[in-house]
Amino acid sequence: MSAPELLTSPGLAALPGVRHAFFTRCGGVSEGLYESLNCGPGSRDAAAHVAENRRRAAAVFDLDPERLLTAFQTHSARALAPTDPWPDDRPEGDAVVVAQAGLVCGALSADCAPVLLADPRARVVAAAHAGWKGALSGILESTVAAMTLQGARPECIVAAVGPCIGPDSYEVGADFLAPFIAEDPEADRFFRPASAADKRLFDLPAYVLDRLARVGVLQAEWIGADTLPDERLFFSNRRATHRIEPDYGRLLSAIALT
Repeated sequence: MSAPELLTSPGLAALPGVRHAFFTRCGGVSEGLYESLNCGPGSRDAAAHVAENRRRAAAVFDLDPERLLTAFQTHSARALAPTDPWPDDRPEGDAVVVAQAGLVCGALSADCAPVLLADPRARVVAAAHAGWKGALSGILESTVAAMTLQGARPECIVAAVGPCIGPDSYEVGADFLAPFIAEDPEADRFFRPASAADKRLFDLPAYVLDRLARVGVLQAEWIGADTLPDERLFFSNRRATHRIEPDYGRLLSAIALT
């Protein structure tokens, strides 16, 4: 049995009392489209395979799988702050904030940006799912606000953007810019020309980092992993769409206090 293969952020790895992991798709039991560490209960993968994959991921944190908390993600701006494990009927939300040891905050993704955050002094951690829609609608602001309610301070928060679709891979239509420009007239700096005149390349990780900076989180980085081209390590919704595949696996990004 191979152990889950994971990536880390240098910034988060340096923090005392915090453990984190950006899991790849390697080290699980799923098969076919979901090979192998698919941690998404919302996928059409065999439930037993997903449960075993999540058990392996939780074991990295030396915890039981019911203590790995991932929400029913809807590209919203809703941040949850549980104090106990929740039942199988996961609540809707796109961030999980925890201020105690014994629970793991998790975010599921397959091109969207997973963001892990920690204030080691206040002992508050969070995991957020930030696709373009969630980032634009304020999931990162909601996450930091929920952390602040638990005693965190934005200037003390360290954040990392995990594996997501990168700036050389995220091609969109020119009309995609409109809601970004409406929210921020200078948002065109996150777009550059693509292969066709009516296309643009969108820098999602840079946009996420900018949204964090707006609320005072300046200690933040993207780990540099692009999900679309690296099929060995990452699931990708866009890759699956290009291939007309019926579904795709979900990567897990997780953080906990120790």
